[in-house]
Amino acid sequence: MALRLGDTAPDFTIDTTYGTINFHEWLGTSWGVLFSHPADFTPVCTTELGKTALLKGEFEKRNCKVIAISVDDVDSHNKWVPDIEEVNGVTMNFPIIADPDRKVAELYDMIHPEQSEKATVRSVFIIGPDKKVKLTLTYPMAVGRNFLEILRVLDSLQLNAKHSVATPADWQVGDDVIVTLNVPTEDIAGKYGVEADIKKPYLRYVPQPN
Repeated sequence: MALRLGDTAPDFTIDTTYGTINFHEWLGTSWGVLFSHPADFTPVCTTELGKTALLKGEFEKRNCKVIAISVDDVDSHNKWVPDIEEVNGVTMNFPIIADPDRKVAELYDMIHPEQSEKATVRSVFIIGPDKKVKLTLTYPMAVGRNFLEILRVLDSLQLNAKHSVATPADWQVGDDVIVTLNVPTEDIAGKYGVEADIKKPYLRYVPQPN
């Protein structure tokens, strides 16, 4: 059964390019991004892991750890890493899970049987410090992911976790946000220190908290 939002992210102990990890222990109190790629030594994946390495500092600012996975073994991963570094001008700085037995791929429903009985699709899971799944995305094998969008979503999720707000379409950090419907209009000024910009009774904007 596919994981749903709010489900506890399955725990596992597995080999990675950084040694053996227990997933929940490795996450600790951090947010996490777990993302799969179809296979080592493939073109789109080489660009994706390189981009993630380039953005690692941005993830760290958000108290978020990143980890990749495919069904290749550690030896294959380690042979591929120099290609990622050369092509993207970066040093690999996060672990890649080795999942040749498809243990994790099946736990997270990453296998795409119509494409391959082996290869994982481009799945993304954002996991909160409470180990709950906060977001899932699945891309087809031929479409590279936008990791800046993943950062944007992470910003929105973290804002919502601290404040009773939602983010509108195309929201970016610093834009106005929407007060969620569980906050009565008469309480907005006291809660946020500003008067709401009320477009409709159910659509009420305030400046982004913090």
